[in-house]
Amino acid sequence: MPSIDDVTDAPDELSDEEAQSLFEQADEVQDMMGEVCPYPQVEAKKGLQNLDEGDLLVQETDHVPCTENVPRAVGDDADARVWRSGDGVYRIYLEKR
Repeated sequence: MPSIDDVTDAPDELSDEEAQSLFEQADEVQDMMGEVCPYPQVEAKKGLQNLDEGDLLVQETDHVPCTENVPRAVGDDADARVWRSGDGVYRIYLEKR
């Protein structure tokens, strides 16, 4: 029987400590609270265009589909990881390649 990881394409998840440390090092933070797809995907792609290789873009969102749709939308332009707060707030960490 397949596991949930076999049927989803979710990025790796960060611990609370890793997420906070990386958040403090972010080169750009986008507040996407209250926004729904596809707007966050478009803003992520635009934000990455202004960053250099290795820079970190963080999106904060309360729209859970963004945690899969944003990493998928940026494709090979960035490595993606996600932090889930447990209270409906998510951060998507995109490190530009």
